Amino acid sequence: MSYQRLKTDGVPIKAWTRGVPADWNAIQQLKNVASLPIVHKWVAAMPDVHFGIGATVGSVIPTKGAIIPAAVGVDIGCGMMALETNLRAEQLPDSLRKIRKAIENAVPHGRSDHGGRKDRGSWNKVSARIEKAWKKLRPGYEQIVARHERLDRGKHMTQLGTLGGGNHFIEVCLDEADRVWLMLHSGSRGVGNRIGMHFISLAQKDMKQHLANLPDRDLAYFEEGAEHFEEYSFAVDWAQRYARINRELMMAAILDCLQDSKELPKVETGKMAVNCHHNYVQRETHYGEEVFLTRKGAVSAREGELGIIPGSMGARSFIVRGKGNPESFHSCSHGAGRVHSRGAAKRKFSVEEHEAATAGIECRKDSGVLDETPMAYKDIDAVMAAQEDLVEIVHRLRQVVCVKG
Repeated sequence: MSYQRLKTDGVPIKAWTRGVPADWNAIQQLKNVASLPIVHKWVAAMPDVHFGIGATVGSVIPTKGAIIPAAVGVDIGCGMMALETNLRAEQLPDSLRKIRKAIENAVPHGRSDHGGRKDRGSWNKVSARIEKAWKKLRPGYEQIVARHERLDRGKHMTQLGTLGGGNHFIEVCLDEADRVWLMLHSGSRGVGNRIGMHFISLAQKDMKQHLANLPDRDLAYFEEGAEHFEEYSFAVDWAQRYARINRELMMAAILDCLQDSKELPKVETGKMAVNCHHNYVQRETHYGEEVFLTRKGAVSAREGELGIIPGSMGARSFIVRGKGNPESFHSCSHGAGRVHSRGAAKRKFSVEEHEAATAGIECRKDSGVLDETPMAYKDIDAVMAAQEDLVEIVHRLRQVVCVKG
């Protein structure tokens, strides 16, 4: 048995955290979730578990007849995409700076102008490819805002195919055979954030009379049949589709810019491609019962299913194949997991330390990314060792280029 069983006032917690630090606040959040009457069987905690809003990042929560919007979170559908290419390490130029700049020019990233008209993280003019993708998403969006007019603000189409900031990234990687991979991490951008925040607030209002009985007001939930349950289910599913399409559009733009590079031979896609969420909810069957399974910072790892577990800016990442472990509800970790908060990392580490930790990687090496420095995260090798019964490693990837917002 590779997990630790934690006792609670409600259902148990099964935690795959052997050899990996898990702070007290995160454990307390897990216990809060485990105390809810809607939880099925137990709560599963992944080795990258760390403190979040309401529910812990790195948790898997099966609920019967109810969904907790704050457990899904506000970066709905956030996840990873990785693509094998035909290129090899020796075909890359000695300096990768031009490739990094080409990717930065091809994909809007970060945020400026307070998200206003001159925001560098959005498109000023969308391409035909973006318009075509939005045309498919638009009917669902209009259905959502018809019932929730306050959501019809901010950007939606102009952020489709864009990266965002924080821990989102685009990387060029090499696997153990020196094959070149492209990998990225992003979600549903501003529109997903607005949907998440709106329905978290609605859940709290709907449960106003019961909030005092909850261990955390952010754990307010919609029960099946309640006024806003179906509306949230539709909206969260739509945002998850937006996030998946967002990643596909970025990957297409990256391939285009590499095709146009005079420093590379013709770029073709390889045999393997993975596109997986790690902040989402969907109906699944576990132990003979249909549940709403929320993976908040966790990846589906059904038997034979491919997934992605990234490290930090200076650590390895992994393409994995699920082992279908029923006790984790067929799940694995979504990354290394933070060991220092963003503020703590900026206070604790220097630019010089960050430069040393990212030596040999073409990436930003300034104070603006200290919150994402490798030392802010847990040891990815320890995280992988703690979940050997959840996944097998298919490929080990090491970054050579990393683009951050």
